[in-house]
Amino acid sequence: MNARTARRLRRGLLRPAPQVAGKRILVTGAARGIGAALARQLHAHGAHVALLGIEQDLLAEVAAECGEAPWRYCDIGDPAQVERVINSLAAELGGLDAVVANAGIARQLSLLGGDPTIMEETLAVNVLGAYYTLRAAGPHIAHANGYVLLVTSLAAAVHLPLAGAYSASKAAVEALGNTLRIELRHTGARVGMAYFAELDTEMTSRGFGTAAARDILGRSTVSGIAPLGPAIDAMEQALARRSRRIVSPYWVGAVLWCRPLAQRVIDYALRGGVASGLDIARAEPASFTTDQPARPRRMRKLA
Repeated sequence: MNARTARRLRRGLLRPAPQVAGKRILVTGAARGIGAALARQLHAHGAHVALLGIEQDLLAEVAAECGEAPWRYCDIGDPAQVERVINSLAAELGGLDAVVANAGIARQLSLLGGDPTIMEETLAVNVLGAYYTLRAAGPHIAHANGYVLLVTSLAAAVHLPLAGAYSASKAAVEALGNTLRIELRHTGARVGMAYFAELDTEMTSRGFGTAAARDILGRSTVSGIAPLGPAIDAMEQALARRSRRIVSPYWVGAVLWCRPLAQRVIDYALRGGVASGLDIARAEPASFTTDQPARPRRMRKLA
């Protein structure tokens, strides 16, 4: 090593890139999709992962692929269960360095004339579930190396017909993340948010694969299906660096910077009307992207 290289090392210019190896990371919604792919990659690169979700057979398979990682069944919409499970998994890992609030569901909903329970269930999982996760994991990650990564969506910024429940939930997750970042700052912990478009997952195929969506959009997706790999790589880098924001595909970042204009473009593109698609949606049998356990109703049935 020459003198110039030694000086650069002392200044930190050649400091090795941060790694996830050795980090203790809890991932929600880890049975499949983004959560499962992330857990596998983190384990492969030396992280210690803990998994939770509601699809037990799939979770067990992912855990086995992650070196028999600890895992638990957990209804993310049940605050007592979330707290109990996260405390248990944190104890098994010997603490937490990061939590990935990834669990989420989607289902088409016509805001006028649609089933109000769809809105309720979406908020119960995507918003309350994220909040319960943050509340339970907070004491474990409120330290100088702690980190929270919230999986939100481009839908938090740009809103489409039939996606009102999902968009509202992801906008709320964004608000939770922005608030938590301020509230955690004094502890040294950081908060990041992942904004994704239509990735190659079952959520995308099941969420957009309806007759109503095709009738309104004229195709099966808005922006086309993006590969999952770059999003998982970005999440791993975020966990290593404790990043404030990541996007996938790359162009999502530009859309976030010009939200009002992007929404106007959507409004203009759909100016021909969506009435027929809404009629289809009200009658079309569709399910949540992940089947949900029975929960107490939080809203009275509307007349």
